Amino acid sequence: MKILLWHVHGGWADAFVRGPHTYLLPTLPEGGPWGLGRAGRDWPDTVVEVHPDDLRDTEVDVVVLQRTEELAEAERLLGRRPGRDVPAVFVEHNTPREAVPNSVHPYADRDDLLIAHVTAFNSLFWDCGTTPTATIEHGVVDPGHLYTGERARLGVVVNEPVRRWRVTGSDLLPRFAEAAPLDVFGMGAEGLPDALGLGPEQMTVVGDLPTSRLHARLAEDRVYLHPIRWTSLGLSLIEAMQAGMPVVALATTEAFRAVPAEAGAVTTDVDLLVRRAAELVADPDEARARGLVAREHALERYGLGRFHAEWDALLGALVEGGPRAAATRPDLARPTRASGTATTGAPTDPSLPRTAPSTPPERIPA
Repeated sequence: MKILLWHVHGGWADAFVRGPHTYLLPTLPEGGPWGLGRAGRDWPDTVVEVHPDDLRDTEVDVVVLQRTEELAEAERLLGRRPGRDVPAVFVEHNTPREAVPNSVHPYADRDDLLIAHVTAFNSLFWDCGTTPTATIEHGVVDPGHLYTGERARLGVVVNEPVRRWRVTGSDLLPRFAEAAPLDVFGMGAEGLPDALGLGPEQMTVVGDLPTSRLHARLAEDRVYLHPIRWTSLGLSLIEAMQAGMPVVALATTEAFRAVPAEAGAVTTDVDLLVRRAAELVADPDEARARGLVAREHALERYGLGRFHAEWDALLGALVEGGPRAAATRPDLARPTRASGTATTGAPTDPSLPRTAPSTPPERIPA
């Protein structure tokens, strides 16, 4: 197939464009949100940069939308209506931001589109009305088993932690700094130590590193910390697990399903997380063992094979039978072992070592 999509979510696209199709990326000399193209990424030759003005004369089999503004822009550039003249799927990367839990999706109650959620949490919390939906969990490119854990520190990857503050759990970081010094990776973190009143012995801002350097440097830290309260699913968390890092994570949004307790700890009790972080930093052998569990789990659950197989099934059904046929594919049903299994019974203390109504937003009319 020839698939039109914009380069919006770099981590998701990095996995998606490694499938068996041709991926058309609108590209402008100045780049920007509507013409980023490959942006220098080492992607396969099947990722083709296309000037937006050339799309009207380009064959397209499916349009993959990721921002609500793209529906009108795709129609303008193609001269065809996504969802009517060419099949279209909207990938919902985000958790709802307002009116939770009564959040109505802007593409609710449509028969021309399919909404594909990237997490089960998103599917649960977005009210999509009668619009057909499916859930295809993330695929992540394996960075390799990079873990050394040689630094007795906690590694955190977060973008704009000062601006986003409680969303990213930035206010919680001083409590974790009592367990071990923090290394903070990501964009816009330069003002974080001052905002928190933490000195250099408590926090170092490493900054925004290229992906290959980020993975190697992060894996030198003893433990990965995921303090984020409200996000769809930070792919840096999965990458850290695949790199072999043990994890202490807030059990919010999708993290509870993404991180097994055997990988470190996952709970909403911050005191337990701080204590578990300190224990893992103090015990390199235990940390390494938990990191191996994290890597095995992340490779199985978020591997590219499962990810591409599910997307191929969905796109094929969408082209052949439309949104509702794609949404009812039996091979996209949940749960399976690779995509998570339900658990029953009383929860155990994840800090302990374990073997192995508001006014809804306006809807976008069809």
